[in-house]
This record gives sequence, C-alpha cells and structure tokens, in this order.
Amino acid sequence: MEQYVIYLRKSRADIEAELHGESETLYRHETALLDLAKRHKLNITEIYKEIVSGETIADRPIMQHLLSEVEDGKWSGVLVMEVERLARGDTMDQGLIAQTFKFSHTKIITPNKIYNPDNEFDEEYFEFGLFMSRREYKVINRRLQRGRLASIKEGKYVGNTPPYGYIRQKLSNEKGYILVPEPNQAEIVKLIFNLYTSGIQDNHSNTQPMGTTTIARYLNNICIPTVKGAPWSEASVREILQNPTYIGKLRWGRRAHKKQIKNGQIYMSRPKASNSDLYLYDGKHEPIIDKSIFFVAQDIMHSNKRSVSPKSKPLQNPLAGIVMCGECGHYMTRRPYSNGYPDILLCTYTHCNNISSQLTSVEETILNSLKDWVLSYKIKCKSNNKSKKSNTSNLETSLNLINEQIKKLNLQIDKIHDLLEQGVYTVDDFLVRSKKLSYELSEKISAQNKLSLQIENINKSNLNQESIIPKIEHLLSVYNTIQSPKTKNDMLKQVLEKVTYVKHKNGRWHNSPNDFEIVIYPKIPKSQS
Repeated sequence: MEQYVIYLRKSRADIEAELHGESETLYRHETALLDLAKRHKLNITEIYKEIVSGETIADRPIMQHLLSEVEDGKWSGVLVMEVERLARGDTMDQGLIAQTFKFSHTKIITPNKIYNPDNEFDEEYFEFGLFMSRREYKVINRRLQRGRLASIKEGKYVGNTPPYGYIRQKLSNEKGYILVPEPNQAEIVKLIFNLYTSGIQDNHSNTQPMGTTTIARYLNNICIPTVKGAPWSEASVREILQNPTYIGKLRWGRRAHKKQIKNGQIYMSRPKASNSDLYLYDGKHEPIIDKSIFFVAQDIMHSNKRSVSPKSKPLQNPLAGIVMCGECGHYMTRRPYSNGYPDILLCTYTHCNNISSQLTSVEETILNSLKDWVLSYKIKCKSNNKSKKSNTSNLETSLNLINEQIKKLNLQIDKIHDLLEQGVYTVDDFLVRSKKLSYELSEKISAQNKLSLQIENINKSNLNQESIIPKIEHLLSVYNTIQSPKTKNDMLKQVLEKVTYVKHKNGRWHNSPNDFEIVIYPKIPKSQS
C-alpha cells in the first residue's frame, strides 16, 4: 500500500505573522494538508515538523532525514503547503532536492498542484518554483540587512547578545533596542581597562600594568563570573579591551558569515573582517570607558604585538599538537626562557591547576613509554595472531560449506526448469518452487559475502595493526639524532594519537621535577571486522 508523509516548516514570514497575532502556523498547515490527504484518499503514516528557519539543508536536520527516506524510496509522495517549504538554499541544495525526488519517483503534493517527477513539464515547473523561492529569499534577506544597517546608523543595537557590561533594552516610543550599562558588569569592565593601562598597587605602592593572561587569572582568583559562568580567559579579556562599544560606538561588518566548500561540503565560518570591511557608527548608548583610556589600551596592545607572525616561525616544540592537559583537555604549550633555564611545557589555560615540567623530561618519558609499549604490543600481536588464525580457519570451513550449498541450489534451479518443460510441474508449481529456491539462494549468497568480508578484514587487521611496530622502532632508533623539532613532531604524529599529561606537585620546590604522569595513545589501526 502506498504511504505518504506530511512535511511542515515555519518560514521567517510565519514567525513574524505569529508575532502579530495570527494563529499558530504549523497547526493551520497540518489541518489543511490532512484535509488535502482526505480528499485525495492518501494514506498518511508520518508528519514531520521543522521548527528552525534555516537557509540551507545543512541547518535543517528534519529535512535531511526526510531526504534520506525519499532517496530510499520509502514514500510515494510528500505533502507540503508549497514547494518553497522544501528549499530556499542555493542551487546546490535545490539541485539535490530536485534530483532526489526525480530519481526516487516521489511525488510532491501541494494544495495548488501535484508534481509528478516523471512528468517533464512538472519537473520544470518544480525547478522553476525552487528558483523563484531562492530569489524571494535573497530579496527578503537584502531588505533585512538594509534594515539592520539603518538601525545601526541610528545608534540602535541590532545584535541578540549584548557585550559584557551592557543589557539590551527595548526603546519605548520606536522600534529597536539600545544598550544600557549593567552596573556590576560595567565596574568590571572599568577594572579590566584600569589593570591593563595602569595596574594595581603592590605593598610598596608601586604599580605595573597587567597583561591579558594575568588579568584573566586575577578575575578568576577574586571569583568574578563571566556572563555564562565560565572562567575568564586571555581571549575574553582581549575582546573587551578591543571592543569600541565601551566608548559609545557600534560595529558593522566585524565578523560576517563566509561560505567555503571543502570536499564538496559547504561550511560556514566567521573570520574577522579587515579594516576596509569594518565600519563604526555612533551609538545611542552610554559609554562605560573614557576614550583616552580606550586608546591608551589600543596603543599598548599594538606595541605588544609580535613583529613576526607565529605561523611564519619554524616549529620549536616537538610535542606541539600531541601532549594534552589531563586536567582541562587543552593542548600543552612550550614556553622558552632567555636566562638559560630549560624550556618548559605548560597548560596556558588560566583556570587550570596542572603544573608545568621541563619539555625535555616529558619528551624523554614519552620515548621510554613508547619503548615499553611496543615490546608488550609485539607479544600481544603474536598471541592475537594465533587466535585469529584459528578463527579464520573456522570461517573458511564455513565458507566452503556454503559454497557447496550454493552449487546445489543452482543445480536445483536448473532442474525445476527441466521439470516444467517435461510437464512434471505446472506453472504455479514452478513459481512457488522458484520463489523458495531463489530466497534460499539469496540467503546463502548473503552469508557467503559476509564470511568473505570477515576473513578479508581479519587478514587486513593483522597487517594494519602490525604496521605500527616498525614505525615506532624506527622512531626510537633515530629520534635523538634528529635536530629539527619539526621533523621530530612529524614522526611522533605518525605513531601517536595524543599524550595526556598530569602533574600536581611543584617539582621546583619539592625536588621531584619528573613527578608527573603521562598516558600515550598510539595510532593502532582499528579492526574492521
């Protein structure tokens, strides 16, 4: 029996209409489509509802699920209010939807028209509807962006989340919102700028400006919460210091969405805008920071910038991207010293209590752990290979038995054709017997394929899992002769997924510099059986 599904989705216009007092959109559409199904005597077995108003299929999980079912041929037709509800994305999304419905021969049923993908004219009409839907979306989006920009030029705040130190307040006599200082947070913003530009007095009445990392630690130590309750970080402090909102300005174009295609998939990112893309406008809100203090902070930040980008410097840390903090999960960082003290490896996350160690000590411990691991792994592989050989032998015996059964079934199928020709079987008898033998043959072939794949995966698994042994042995034999940290890093990444590091006792004061724990995670190829 044919089965049909209803797909409901709210558009941006629906949401705006509901705000103006119209009844709930999905309920109205559901009632209308159920009535449509009743008139056409369609068997509805599922109703899907999409609450998000996403531009692309990637933003709409229910649509992704529906397309997967349409592709599998589960539905004879999909009921929607109009084809625009299916897609307003770019040509790639529209092409995907059109091809999925066409090749699965799935109808699209609306109150105004039934689209049969096997009909050439319906196909063109459907594709044209998707095109017009996309065009309408772009017109609406341009209108919205123009409206947002006009609001910013009027000094209104158009974002959903206000910056730290402010709350968003609705204007009483006109549309839009402005920012209003939140007294407690505003004092913290002033404190951050004061610590960065002037510092705090010590016991000798001396003051020295603090860096962003030191300010983050200071705020965490005196238990000042962020908006979300997370600990302060260097990045969150830096964002406040660079934000011109605190001197009464509003930013436009700071982090616009950018689309990129990687491996055929569309990804959205929000890179920082260049100076030519960023615009500042006077806001209606009250400034928290004096302009003179703000620009002093910008001068300090500009003077502290590295003259050479870190990406352009050669790698100096052989453990970069390998050793992770076992306390907070962040990657450990190398910190060099200019006074002859050895480089250390530390977690730079301001709220983490993990203690640093000398980088060479951690490096040496990792090599010793790899040496111990590869010795035990070779023994384990020998033991596993014996077990796998026995298992493979049993599977091959079963496979040979199934091969013989397949041969017999093929002979039986040939024989029933002879019996039909000889008049021993009627046509009905032949069909019954043929269906039974075909089913049995299908079951045996499926079992044959499954056993063959198991044997192949076991053999591959043996080869793949043992391939890491010579890699580690080669690394151990040449590692200490290599001068380049980059080469060492590349070799370690070939054999290690990661290394976790934990240290709770400060070795500098307790004569135990190597009192830390590491756990290595070698790159063992996974078995596919």
